[in-house]
Amino acid sequence: MVLTSYGRSTGFCIDPIEKKPLNHFYPGSSILSFGTAGCNLGCRFCQNWETSKARQVEGISQAASPADIAETAADRGCRSVAFTYNDPVIFAEYAIDTAKACRQRGIKTVAVTAGYISAGAREEFFEYIDGANVDLKAFSDDFYDKLCFARLAPVLDTLKYLRKETDVWLEVTTLLIPGKNDSEDEVARLCDWFAENLGVEVPLHFTAFHPDFKMRDGEATPSNILSRAREQAREAGLKHVYTGNVHDASGQSTYCAGCGKLVIERNWYTLGQYDLSAQGACLSCGAICAGHFEGQAGTWGSRRQRVREIG
Repeated sequence: MVLTSYGRSTGFCIDPIEKKPLNHFYPGSSILSFGTAGCNLGCRFCQNWETSKARQVEGISQAASPADIAETAADRGCRSVAFTYNDPVIFAEYAIDTAKACRQRGIKTVAVTAGYISAGAREEFFEYIDGANVDLKAFSDDFYDKLCFARLAPVLDTLKYLRKETDVWLEVTTLLIPGKNDSEDEVARLCDWFAENLGVEVPLHFTAFHPDFKMRDGEATPSNILSRAREQAREAGLKHVYTGNVHDASGQSTYCAGCGKLVIERNWYTLGQYDLSAQGACLSCGAICAGHFEGQAGTWGSRRQRVREIG
């Protein structure tokens, strides 16, 4: 088998790290994002369907070697590189080589993935990856079967593998779709499994759905559904729960799990107050916030900058 998308990439942009979303991985820093074409899931609600469902990579991409990508990230001052837009599992060889090239330059790499990967491939794929945001699309195998053409169990296995057997920094996102995966019962089961298997320190993001691709007749997720899910997760013991795709400064900010004080203020992708040490210690009580931090927040802000030349 030959990976025809190797060295052919699309969508090069410099984003805020919080857009992936990663809230505990060098906050405020910039990340060079790119993807290829195609996907190994068939989500009817795909929010990036223009690239993930593309059949011809040549028409939407440009040439970019792993070394070129690492060089561009370094030259543009990016703290990390993201494999995103479509699932990097389907361009694993390309992603692995890019991660190796980035590591030689001191650039971190992030996989934004659905986590739908077999046990035999997980170890090799994540060996050089530094951070991951895994889409836990629902907590129902019926949802995965009918709306994603996949299964839930392999995703749960990937999450447990990342948390227990690697040093990859992990955050998880669930897109809440009204009437499909947002019931109080399903959210409660998700949160209980999460706390038991991943621990209470792993950040969980509940994000809002907007009608797209083959689910254009649905409704966008009301903000109160996200807030309710966030409160359920907090009541289940999770320490860092966020809302996304809505304007909710409180739900997007980080609070100390020890004293409850605001330690990272966020308004969309713009950071304000920042009260953590380089070791992630709260400046008020000294409690450690799980993640990767520096002595001060990055200053990239909410900008999204297209990159037209690579290397």
